[in-house]
Amino acid sequence: MRALVLDDGELNNLLMVAALRPIPGCEPHDFTRPADALVFARTHPRDIGVMITDYDMPLMNGVEFIRAARRIPGLENVPIVMVTSIDQRSLRREALEAGATDFLNKPCDPLEIRARVTNLLALTRAYRAQEQHAAELEREVAAAVATIEAREREIITLLMKAAEHRDTDTGDHIARVADYVGLIAEGLGFTGEAQHRLCLASTMHDVGKISVPDAILLKRGPLTPDERSEMERHAERGRRILESSGSGIAQLAAEIAASHHERWDGTGYPNGLAGEAIPLSGRIVAVADVFDALTSERPYKKAWPLAEARAFLVANAGSHFDARAVDAFLSRWSQVERVASGETREAA
Repeated sequence: MRALVLDDGELNNLLMVAALRPIPGCEPHDFTRPADALVFARTHPRDIGVMITDYDMPLMNGVEFIRAARRIPGLENVPIVMVTSIDQRSLRREALEAGATDFLNKPCDPLEIRARVTNLLALTRAYRAQEQHAAELEREVAAAVATIEAREREIITLLMKAAEHRDTDTGDHIARVADYVGLIAEGLGFTGEAQHRLCLASTMHDVGKISVPDAILLKRGPLTPDERSEMERHAERGRRILESSGSGIAQLAAEIAASHHERWDGTGYPNGLAGEAIPLSGRIVAVADVFDALTSERPYKKAWPLAEARAFLVANAGSHFDARAVDAFLSRWSQVERVASGETREAA
C-alpha cells in the first residue's frame, strides 16, 4: 500500500520516507505541495493505505488538507496522521473533527512512526477486506434475487398460459396490455424498476376469468344481466386468488385485478371507487385494458380502428378514466401504434 507523505520541508519528507521504507508492503510517496498531494490522492484513492501530513504549511495547513482529502471518494476511511510541533488541545480537536485519525509530534521517532503506520495500514487492509466481503455478499444476494424473480416470472407465465387455453386471444391481449401499461407508466414518470413490476403484475389483471363459464366468456351475443353480473365477479375473484401470496408482484397484481374495472366517476365495479381512491395501478391498467379490448376482435364484436379507440379515451377522460393516465398514453402514441400493429414494446 502507498503512504502519502506531505510536508513543505524536503528534509522532513526525506526523514519520514526513510522511516517508512522498512515497513513491509509500504510504498511511500512524498509531496511538498498540498495541491500535488491531492491530485495524487484523487488518481490513486484505492492504492493509498495511510496519509501523513504536516500541520504548518504556507498554502494549505494540515487541517485544511485533511478536510479536502476526506471529500475524495474512496478516502473517507483511510487513516490520516497529522504531524505537528504544536501541542494545543484546540488544534487537535479541530483536526479530529476534520477527519484526522492520529497524531505524531515533531521531532518524530522513526520507531514510533513505523509502529503507528504499521498498525494503521493493518486497519486499512481490514477495512478493504470487509468492503470486498460486503461486495461479494451483495453480488450473491443480487444473484439469488434474480433467480427468485426469474422463477416468479415463470410461474406467472404458466398461470397466464392456463388462462390462454380458454381464450385464444388472451395471450396476445395480456402482452399488449403490459406494453401499453409500460408506456403509460413511463409517461407518468415511473422508474425503470417500477415500470417493470407494474407491467409484470398487469399480466394477471384478468386471472379471475378462469372462474367464468365458457358459455359466458365466449358468448357471441350480448350478455344477460345475470351473465353480466357473473362476468363482473372476475375482478373480486382475481383479487382473492392473488392476495394470499407473499410475493410483492402478486400483491400488486391483486390490487390491479380488483381495481382495473373501477371508473373515475365511481360507476365502475366491484366497489364503486372514485377518483384517486382507485389505486393508480388500476387506473393505468384500465386505460390499457379498455384500449386493447376496443381495438381487438372478440367473439361479440369487430375491432375498432385505432383513431376511434383514441377518441373514446379522450371523450371518457375524467369520467371513465383518469385523465392523467389517458394523457400519458396519448403522449406515446407512435409507440402505441407500433404495439397495436404487433411489435413488442422493446422492439418499438
